[in-house]
Amino acid sequence: MPSDAELITLSQDLAATAAEAARLVADDLRAAFRAGMDVEFKRDKHDPVTVHDRRAEEAISELLTKRFPDSTIVGEEDGEHEGQGEVTWYVDPIDGTANFARGLAFFCTSIGAVLDGKIVAGAILDPMAGNLFTADLSGAWLNANPLRSSGPREEAEATILTGYPSARDVANHGAEGLASFGELVTAYGTLRRPGSAALSLAHVAAGWVDATVGFSINAWDICAGEFLVQQAGATYLAFGGEPGWNQPNYAAYSPDLDPKALKNFLADLQQ
Repeated sequence: MPSDAELITLSQDLAATAAEAARLVADDLRAAFRAGMDVEFKRDKHDPVTVHDRRAEEAISELLTKRFPDSTIVGEEDGEHEGQGEVTWYVDPIDGTANFARGLAFFCTSIGAVLDGKIVAGAILDPMAGNLFTADLSGAWLNANPLRSSGPREEAEATILTGYPSARDVANHGAEGLASFGELVTAYGTLRRPGSAALSLAHVAAGWVDATVGFSINAWDICAGEFLVQQAGATYLAFGGEPGWNQPNYAAYSPDLDPKALKNFLADLQQ
């Protein structure tokens, strides 16, 4: 087992590599944005994919395995490629593909690193805004500046981001879930559905918004964002699956917020 100091150094190297990989594909994504593109669909019409998703993931995976040979790569587009090394990377080349494909500038590249079942590093790059969020075991950073989450105490003064209610949420939670969601909308000063879980988590870490919540999320969507939120001093709640970081439902909020309505909403949906 590495010492604590060695583990911190390794996490910093992993975060730097994740950031390098995210920057590697940023120019191509910016060039493709609003340039016209063909869109295909995976599970259904709510799950788009483009050639840019696949090309970016391939380039990212190649760099990660070059820097850390024998890594396991778990990617949104190309599945899992198991290596013999200790590091597992969770890669979402474009989190917010629907936004990217339609010209809405709220999407990102998200890359997280897991060691012995624990997230130890991550990077989220918003290529349009030029914001690079990174986290390692020594802290969280925005464009190399220390990052700490903060915000108002009262939900009536707060902003919450969510993907709810997606078509899958409507099918799973029905009218009862929508009624509870209405109470959440009423409780918060502002509620937005921007369309990227990873970037929403990054905004909580930065203190630009105060809370976010999502359901039926994949590991590559939240790996880097979950760790970033925690390292920035905010709260991350994972639920709905086996114990561990990789659970399908989450809520995150600033350390200053008293999230009574948010917790009531989560309780209602888990009944």
